[in-house]
Amino acid sequence: MKSTQSKEESVQKSHSLAENMNKSDRSKELSEQELQELATASSLDIDQVMKILPHRYPFLMVDKIESIDDKKVRAIKNVTINEPYFQGHFPGKPVMPGVLQLEAIAQVAGMLTLRHAENIGKPAYFMSAENVKWRKPVLPGDTLVIEVEVLRSRGKIGKAKGICSVNGVTVSEAEVTFMVQK
Repeated sequence: MKSTQSKEESVQKSHSLAENMNKSDRSKELSEQELQELATASSLDIDQVMKILPHRYPFLMVDKIESIDDKKVRAIKNVTINEPYFQGHFPGKPVMPGVLQLEAIAQVAGMLTLRHAENIGKPAYFMSAENVKWRKPVLPGDTLVIEVEVLRSRGKIGKAKGICSVNGVTVSEAEVTFMVQK
């Protein structure tokens, strides 16, 4: 029997459920001092990253932020054989899926906006990707360096350019647009 629920209602319920799950996981009250530290830090460890980003394992694509300011950020994703996607992508020849590199760029781009006190705990939605290029495979054992620079930001919408590299060689790049839920 087919459901009478419209696709739009389904999407709204899905987003609502995701927001409630994120709020319950990240609703720990942060002190003004903690908010200030997150907003002004020049680097962030995994615990600080998780206070800002709503993503969790296995979909958190950022292990640490090496440097961050108002316009640029440099992040690290340590790619290990334990990543669940390697079981099927590809058995015997594991390669990090390109779309997850794109997701890593989007998460790092979101960090630039989400770390501001008024945005901590709010979801940032990935809206579009342009000029996406995958150049070389990313393998288990690689350290993926994700560098993102804001191209434009106005209100709750931003656009950024991201480059992923391994050992100084570009493996993927894209321009991403994202929106912070207000």
